[in-house]
Amino acid sequence: MPSEPPESIDPVALPIDLAARLLSQGAKRAVTPDMLQQDIAAGAPVNRDGSLNLVHYTAWLLKENAHGH
Repeated sequence: MPSEPPESIDPVALPIDLAARLLSQGAKRAVTPDMLQQDIAAGAPVNRDGSLNLVHYTAWLLKENAHGH
């Protein structure tokens, strides 16, 4: 049984595993922590604690897509 996300979610400081689960639900396709780690290795921004800011990550994705990546 998949674990439920916490009642309080901070979209500017999501652990990678939780971000992957939430993005998978919203995108209606699988987004894995490994996929997010690959994006981070390619330059996606993360917070100092390694968490993901969905606003900054989305902006990075849009910029990458605009450049054909």
